Amino acid sequence: IQRKLGTGIKMSVTKDDPSDASGDITQFGALTTALAATIGTGNIVGVGTGLLFGGPGAIFWMWITGILGIATKYSEVFIGVKYRVKDHSGKMLGGAMYALERGFKNKKLGRILAILFALFASLAAFGIGASTQSNSLADALYNTSLVDGKAIPQWLVGAVVVVLVAIVILGGVKSISKVCEKLVPVMALFYVVCCLIIIGINGQYLGEAVRQIIEGAFTPAGAAGGAVGSTVTLALQFGFKRGIFSNEAGLGTGSIAHACADTRKPVKQGMFGIFEVFADTIVICTLTAMVILCSGTPVN
Repeated sequence: IQRKLGTGIKMSVTKDDPSDASGDITQFGALTTALAATIGTGNIVGVGTGLLFGGPGAIFWMWITGILGIATKYSEVFIGVKYRVKDHSGKMLGGAMYALERGFKNKKLGRILAILFALFASLAAFGIGASTQSNSLADALYNTSLVDGKAIPQWLVGAVVVVLVAIVILGGVKSISKVCEKLVPVMALFYVVCCLIIIGINGQYLGEAVRQIIEGAFTPAGAAGGAVGSTVTLALQFGFKRGIFSNEAGLGTGSIAHACADTRKPVKQGMFGIFEVFADTIVICTLTAMVILCSGTPVN
């Protein structure tokens, strides 16, 4: 399915086909809603910690998770749309829990697995889905001291985030989708442009950064806290950890948003999932890594 990357990119930047509508939000809205959950801490702090503990070689293995994750994300989006259902009010519901419940021949086992997934996903939403993101934001604002040289209280950042998020999510999936459609492309484009500017300023170090990434993925050098011989393992370990954290491929959460899309064709929505992983891990994570490595920031 990786060969269809070009098709996925093309479909993601063109208008939806209105005759294909059979959901609550647009296909692009589903894509940006899913991206809103992945473009963020995983692409910035995650890349930084991956470089710190796994060395530059960790980025290579992040790329591998992205390449493999394209197939995984396509599969989970496909089954998310294929096995979605309508509730009593006509709204679309989908995700890994519905795929497990409806897709297994053993319905009892499928229902048990569906309940477990829904439970674990709910718990994870407080950790990797909310606490990590808001804590990173609060730390960044606290440490930059933007207001008259004084640090912004972390509790204040948390309170503001709670209010802003509540305004969006209490309006339901359509409200979330509308905000994401407008905010995510601007946010991503702004970040990409800023990264390209920084990389351009430090362009003479770009070749060396690429060399460190390739060399660090296969040679015992460059990772903090590891003895000689173990650093390749650390690079692989943290590369895969941070790569999966950045794109969520295989976690089953992304398919919840995609299942609400205006489409009757699971294959078509799966193409949007392909673009999601590509933009997230291959593009944005790579830019973050290049900014860090080209700026001379020590990573070991």
